[in-house]
Amino acid sequence: MNENLYQQAKSAAQELCDRAGLQKGDIMVVGCSSSEVSGGVIGHDSSMEAAQAVFQGIYEVLRERGVYLAAQCCEHLNRAIIIEREAVPQAEIVCVMPQPKAGGSFATTAYRSFAHPVAVEEIRADAGLDIGGTLIGMHLKRVAVPVRLHLDHIGAAILLAARTRPKYIGGERAVYPEESV
Repeated sequence: MNENLYQQAKSAAQELCDRAGLQKGDIMVVGCSSSEVSGGVIGHDSSMEAAQAVFQGIYEVLRERGVYLAAQCCEHLNRAIIIEREAVPQAEIVCVMPQPKAGGSFATTAYRSFAHPVAVEEIRADAGLDIGGTLIGMHLKRVAVPVRLHLDHIGAAILLAARTRPKYIGGERAVYPEESV
């Protein structure tokens, strides 16, 4: 396993959990191009070794905190999500099993690592990591807020992070929970 990738992924997951205030039962979506992490071109240079190192770093942090990992597949599987069945008890499950070249190495690693993996077409996650331009926004709750992490890359891949917050509604005179103290 690539120790540097593992440590970078672990650090990013820890910081995002802290900054997003994730709690037990929350969901973090992760899209990871192992191709980009390894310095290649997204969708062309898949690396199980890179994916496994990144997955292990993130999954270790999330398991300790009771946060679920939602692994986004690549566009070949319409960016479906691989997640533990217990995280989505009411979700409509789809029949697909990711492979390194059809779903991606990160999603394949998640599928092989989870106790009871299932695939769903969509999810509304509480936070997310986009590693290598995988476009996770479709799987975040509204409203997504960018989070600037100390790391801006994992390996050679650009790292972007987001948390979510409830929508503000009610106009200019509304009082929002964090303002009511």
